[in-house]
Amino acid sequence: MERKIKTNSIAAWMLAARPKTLAAAAAPVAVACALAYSDGAFKGAPAVLCLLFALIMQVDANFINDLFDFLKGGDREGRLGPDRACAKGWITKRAMKAGIAITTAAACLVGCAILFYGGPWLIAVGALCVAFAFLYTAGPFPMSYNALGDLLVFVFFGLVPVCCTYYVMAGAVTAAAWASAAACGFAVDTLLILNNYRDIRQDADNNKRTLVVILGAKGGGMFYLGAGAAAWSISLTFIPLGKPYAALLACIYAFAHICAWLKMRKIGAGRGLNSVLADTSRNILIFAAALSMGFLIG
Repeated sequence: MERKIKTNSIAAWMLAARPKTLAAAAAPVAVACALAYSDGAFKGAPAVLCLLFALIMQVDANFINDLFDFLKGGDREGRLGPDRACAKGWITKRAMKAGIAITTAAACLVGCAILFYGGPWLIAVGALCVAFAFLYTAGPFPMSYNALGDLLVFVFFGLVPVCCTYYVMAGAVTAAAWASAAACGFAVDTLLILNNYRDIRQDADNNKRTLVVILGAKGGGMFYLGAGAAAWSISLTFIPLGKPYAALLACIYAFAHICAWLKMRKIGAGRGLNSVLADTSRNILIFAAALSMGFLIG
């Protein structure tokens, strides 16, 4: 049944913000905070600022993707994923552009506060976060349409949030922080891979060449399995780094990820894969919780 949403209403903006995706933005920051705490370097104020920046940037990216996918004709009738605000007419193009301007400005404002703890070099990092939020779907060479979306997820949901959050608290980036960043990058990317796997036919029809489109359905399924396996495998490096509990608890994630993959293979295609998308989102939280708890235990 078609839901009735008043144009540019609060309900419309809440749907456009896609709150369910915020977990993917919060998880890497949480892992970095737990690692910093275990190393005796945790600081509350910069941790809150990094979390706030990550959440605002995620909403900003969601708004940008909503608008530019609509403008490029990517959100056509029969979309298998969640409804998009611009495509459904819930938010006008003019209002969405204003929303993007406001969230971008808010992220930059929070980023300026983080500079107090991390130094002016973080200006470049913040600028890249904003730039690639747009370049993901906007511009003459949208990266998500040209098989580069997974790389961006690895960098901006793994390397950047974990390493930068840890740095602003500890003043350095340790081997454990780099390992955590890479592991989180692969774990969060499973969400994009599953999303692209579900949309493989529509993306191919819309000339959206994701890695899954290039690999095909069978290759895309193995890509999904492999990304989760990589996240778990990297967590094993915490054993020689003196944080064995993180590696042990990450095994819970490995089991959950394999179950999601088997479910994905069984469903095969269609809207039924949205349930696997929910499982994948849950698994990212499991992974972040496992690493965080492992770091806190010792």
